[in-house]
Amino acid sequence: MADSGGGVKRTVYISGPMTAIANLNREAFAWGEAQVIAAGLTPVNPHTLCDPSWDWHRCMRADVAALCACDALLLLPGWEKSNGAQLELHIAHRLGLIVLTDADALGRYARGEA
Repeated sequence: MADSGGGVKRTVYISGPMTAIANLNREAFAWGEAQVIAAGLTPVNPHTLCDPSWDWHRCMRADVAALCACDALLLLPGWEKSNGAQLELHIAHRLGLIVLTDADALGRYARGEA
């Protein structure tokens, strides 16, 4: 996807806890998505990747495939308690993705400072 400068927009996968959280933590993921967009980057929100009828394993397969095509990973608060987010972080590290832990880090990454 081209940005306004003719380059390719960098993609940021949003990772955080879902299981056992009301509404699967959609509000936090929506916040993360808004932060990524505000930074001028392209978000990948796992809530848009999975069918509600899918089990955890099938969703993780779709999520991991999407993560592998991204440039960075944004960790939402509480990620430490999520098996899925821990797996996504492990994969991001192994693939050399930039790992972002807050909106400030996201801004620095968007400005090319990370």
